[in-house]
Amino acid sequence: MLSNLIPAAKDPILSQSLACQQDARANKLDLGVGVYRNEQGVTPVLQSVKRAEERLLNTQESKGYVGLAGCERFNSAMIELLLGENSSRSRAVAVQTPGASGALRLLADVIAMANPSAKIWMSDLSYANHAPIMKTAGLEVAYYPYFDPQTKMVNETDMLATLSTLGKNDVVLLHGCCHNPTGADLSYRAWQSITEMANAQGFLPFIDMAYQGFGDGMEEDAAGFRYLAERVPSYLVASSCSKNFGLYRERTGLAVIASDTLQQSECIKSRIMECARSSYTMPPDHGASIVRIILEDQALKEFWLTEVTQMRQRIQGVRSSLVDAMQIQTGTHQFDFIAQHKGMFSVIGASADQVMRLREQFGVYLVDGGRINLAGLKESDVPFLASALSEVMAP
Repeated sequence: MLSNLIPAAKDPILSQSLACQQDARANKLDLGVGVYRNEQGVTPVLQSVKRAEERLLNTQESKGYVGLAGCERFNSAMIELLLGENSSRSRAVAVQTPGASGALRLLADVIAMANPSAKIWMSDLSYANHAPIMKTAGLEVAYYPYFDPQTKMVNETDMLATLSTLGKNDVVLLHGCCHNPTGADLSYRAWQSITEMANAQGFLPFIDMAYQGFGDGMEEDAAGFRYLAERVPSYLVASSCSKNFGLYRERTGLAVIASDTLQQSECIKSRIMECARSSYTMPPDHGASIVRIILEDQALKEFWLTEVTQMRQRIQGVRSSLVDAMQIQTGTHQFDFIAQHKGMFSVIGASADQVMRLREQFGVYLVDGGRINLAGLKESDVPFLASALSEVMAP
């Protein structure tokens, strides 16, 4: 039976990281996989996380099961982080999940359960794992215009024109902030327009919030989503603690559901837990307990927010330095858009041949499609990268 299987296609992101690890050249850059690295090239354990872990070690009395919904105190604290004082908190419920990918899959399963003919609309371009997750759940996938390859910004006019045609059988998957892979975010006005359309036409907003705090700030990054959440009858959110808490390998995520009433939200939550039971059953607790400790302790939370600010400012500094270096290398403003993008990534417009040349000639590893992880770049490597990009991509 098992001999009938053929090898799976390589993951477009993880395969680049593996290839870089196997590259014997000392002067190489892994700018593919989406992890934050400091100036030493390390993905650090945050000091706030270490303090929370120490407290957990000293106070945890059991390793017993925590339940299908995971840690409810974590769920409540994360809802507050996402929504702030938003009025929709009164009807929002959550389930802890194994990372945001787990949240995406559970929510996709519930959508398929509620409406097997539902169509998921996602941005063109979008996170590489969005479509596979939705399709594996049995959902049809379609794309709305998003990234303008000429301006390297969002084509909101064409995007909104497409969304204006959608209806009650449609789900619109939106990046809450720090768009992956492009780095080009929606304007606040676009969020307002999407909210108006959702209410008028009946489509369901589905928000992927994986990078809160890495764009303009914890509150600023949630502003557009919160506007929508306060005004639409129903929405879904998949949230991640991998980036802003640095808990990548702990697989700490959250699925949020808000429906017309709290009673209906609880009904949907019960079906999500039913899906979880037939899959992984219960999420890992360690990361959730760390986040819960941080968010429930005001002093520790403030310290964590300072660490997030430091990470965000480092990324912004790298963006600015790369733009300056590219202006010097090319004598043009061709790459100025990089400083306008938000979060960890930018799509720089490299063709498949250019991505291959960067890899083979310079040891610079990008994701196919030209996504570059600025959060993985050290300031000291900016001149080398600028030289490689200018030689391969400059007109």
